[in-house]
Amino acid sequence: MNEHGPETLIEAVRYFADPDQCHAYMRELKWPEGSKCPKCGHDQLTEVKTRRLIRCKACRKQFSAKVGTIFEDSPLGLDKWFVGVWYIANCKNGASSSELARALGITQKSAWFVLHRIRAAMRGKTFRRLAGVVESDETYVGGKAANMHARRREEVIRGRGNAAEERPSQVRCAVVPNTEADTLVPEIARNVELGSAVFTDAHASYARVGDYWVHAFVDHLTGYVRDRFHVNGLENFWSLLKRAIRGTYVHVAAFHLSRAGSGC
Repeated sequence: MNEHGPETLIEAVRYFADPDQCHAYMRELKWPEGSKCPKCGHDQLTEVKTRRLIRCKACRKQFSAKVGTIFEDSPLGLDKWFVGVWYIANCKNGASSSELARALGITQKSAWFVLHRIRAAMRGKTFRRLAGVVESDETYVGGKAANMHARRREEVIRGRGNAAEERPSQVRCAVVPNTEADTLVPEIARNVELGSAVFTDAHASYARVGDYWVHAFVDHLTGYVRDRFHVNGLENFWSLLKRAIRGTYVHVAAFHLSRAGSGC
């Protein structure tokens, strides 16, 4: 195992098997510059080692290193939480609650709770916009068009689905009601710095992108790469997302779709 943490599942299980080591690891992650009381901010603390708690000498408050994190108020130990986080973060096609329950030796209900908290934490909240070279694309997530009602099939052909912006190692996606210009362009504006280079396909809704960004597009009727312009990064992400839904989750309700992307 390297200095950054476990690299394999067996290393993660061994490393986080010791509750005391988990506690020390949690404190190091949460307070890299030294522990502080969440109530008064005092840094003069003592440990209640028998219960793995921390006591503030100033206000006498006792608290756990889990306070203020997704692990707070959970009866599960950090040994299971940390292995679960490692497992989800490194499982390319995602993991179902039943699969996680079997891996951690907990109930499916507890695994569902763990999964949703981890997914919520993985949805990075930042005000920083993407810059440089950004790809933008949309896809439809649902059943096969051949099995749909004719009216629903027409919506799929028109491309109703999701929109996302991507740069290497970073993807932002959002569930949108349609792929009209009035929907997609504001989504790009919320996530991409003005003046950045935005690559798209030849969808007509992207015609206004050139008014605010350096716009280049590739027509998929003639090819998937034009010079150095392509949206293959996002096409790979869509493929990964759909493999996770079909192979791992089997079905994702529409109101849970925004969470599915954070599990890939």
